[in-house]
Amino acid sequence: MSSPHDIAAQPLPRAIFWIAVVFSCFQIWTAAYSPLSSQVVRAVHVGFVLLMIFSLYSGGGRARGALGWGLGILGFALSLYHWVFESDLTARAGQMTDADMVVGILTILLVFEATRRMMGWALPIICGLFLAYGLFGQYMPGPFVHRGYGFDQIVSTLGFGVEGIYGTPTYVSSTYIYLFILFGAFLEQAGMIQLFSDFSMGMVGHTRGGPAKVSVVSSGLMGTINGSGVANVVTTGQFTIPLMKRFGYSPAFAGGVEATSSMGGQIMPPVMGAVAFIMAETLNIPYVEVVKAALIPAILYFTTAFISVHLEAGRRGLHGLAKEDCPDPWKAVRARWYLLLPLIGLVALLFSGYTPLFSGTIGLGLTVILIFGAAVIQGASQPVLRYVFWLLLGIACAGFIQFGVTDFFVIIAILGLALLARRHGRDTLRLALDSLAEGARNALSVAAACALVGVIIGIINLTGVAAEFGGQVIAIGEDSLFLALFLTMITCLVLGMGIPTIPNYIITSSLAAPILLKLGVPLIISHMFVFYFGIMADLTPPVALAAFAAAPIARENGLKISIQALRVAVAGFVVPYMAVYSPALMLQGGGTLDVAYIVFKALVAITLWAAGITGFLLTPISWFERLYAIAAAILLVAAIPLTDDIGFAATALFLAWHVARTRRARAAQTAA
Repeated sequence: MSSPHDIAAQPLPRAIFWIAVVFSCFQIWTAAYSPLSSQVVRAVHVGFVLLMIFSLYSGGGRARGALGWGLGILGFALSLYHWVFESDLTARAGQMTDADMVVGILTILLVFEATRRMMGWALPIICGLFLAYGLFGQYMPGPFVHRGYGFDQIVSTLGFGVEGIYGTPTYVSSTYIYLFILFGAFLEQAGMIQLFSDFSMGMVGHTRGGPAKVSVVSSGLMGTINGSGVANVVTTGQFTIPLMKRFGYSPAFAGGVEATSSMGGQIMPPVMGAVAFIMAETLNIPYVEVVKAALIPAILYFTTAFISVHLEAGRRGLHGLAKEDCPDPWKAVRARWYLLLPLIGLVALLFSGYTPLFSGTIGLGLTVILIFGAAVIQGASQPVLRYVFWLLLGIACAGFIQFGVTDFFVIIAILGLALLARRHGRDTLRLALDSLAEGARNALSVAAACALVGVIIGIINLTGVAAEFGGQVIAIGEDSLFLALFLTMITCLVLGMGIPTIPNYIITSSLAAPILLKLGVPLIISHMFVFYFGIMADLTPPVALAAFAAAPIARENGLKISIQALRVAVAGFVVPYMAVYSPALMLQGGGTLDVAYIVFKALVAITLWAAGITGFLLTPISWFERLYAIAAAILLVAAIPLTDDIGFAATALFLAWHVARTRRARAAQTAA
């Protein structure tokens, strides 16, 4: 069977290319007009994913290819069952016919096999264990035994309804994630990725470990746009991961840096991830309040990654690019400032109260119009003509206020017809088709994973094992805030081994938030704590979606990438704890001085933590120094004057010792 790494780097075969284009058009159509029920959209979404994965990952030989196409077509046909018999399925919800059983069983098996072909054995094995628990958990000893469920009930839960394969993860995959992956694919064609890359290269490319810092900065900038870690990986990672590898970073570390940086997009305002919108609705607060709480922790998250790669570069002796090889960052901004218009429109719509799905559709439409418009007016010699063209196009785009998203489709159709009449216009149209196809391919890994983890969600909801597990763990820490926080973190990380951020957040926030509130933690901070570690769970081995998304680009095993990602992100584990003990870190109370103090303390703590994990500061440090630095960082976490004083004193002693030792070593080198 062909390697997923090799397949991801190859052009799509012609037939699969057009299937991918139709897939993307289907997603845009349903996002723009919502003509179908959510259940049907999810089912057809999974059907397209099965069709593409089995046809792409069918292995060598005509027989295997035919088998792959056969399984893919079968998977797509099974998805249409939910569309054709929608009313019947709704009327007899929970009552399975023989046909329902066949469709449900085959769909579950195909999703398992498709994910195995796409991502390897780790995720299917974990989901298989949950499935086995649902089938045979009544025979288990201890508190995790359940009352037992019939085979038809398991199939009904997993293969139908909105709690299994077509549950929340698939809903997110078929709406937000897919749309923003498409948004990223078109932005790349428009030149936005180049703008971010040039700006990042110009700002930090010449510094120590510059290529890795470019990844952190560019992923942080992309995070302001799409709020999807996987989408960030498959867009910025195409440039940053090969660049890091060329300059001496191992493939696993390069993928880990990109995965870590990209996951931060979920907490980076203004867009953030879908959880932010769920949180705002759950807490009944304005979305802006969630943005305010997330702002400083998001900046500290990326600062953590930046410091970690800087120290790793020092440890490995890796230098940056030559200054003359780096572009002028401000020149890049001046040359491509207009590419920020879709982002500005997206942000304006979000903060005007529109849904992220509608805002993303408009943002995508603006990007396509920008690409087509630039191609149509290309070559116009008179500036006046260009100004008039863009002015009229802007006025036409404003028509969406009255006519909705249809206005954008009409404009795109008119510009497309104009491009057909120009010699270079067909190249632009081809780029648009390539973007639709690449968007579909980039979405496959996360879509397959989201479908399969629905097995976990379905079994958890059916058996109630999450409530039992979470209650057992968190109840231990009811009398101790730190212990409660630590066990909540462990719960998030364990659940996150097989569950994406959204269901992870929903489960743990419902379990942990009441206990943390009882212990005096403000509600929004307890929810942000869970959200933050839900993101960190996506970097946790053995199942880390961002790491597996980086694997084909880095040409490395996803497990190795996830281990390196944890090394880069480990200092960030300090930030949520500090926010609980000092709410000013999330702008919840306190004045400007309080905020400045806690930010300074957080910067000192994450620097010490990163130095301890990496084993390098100004020069390599011994194991004793590494443990000492981590201990000093831990003392700075709690907002207690005594521990703060001891922590700062320990930090001062460590820095004085380290600087003196570094100077002696350099003096000895010079004398030699």
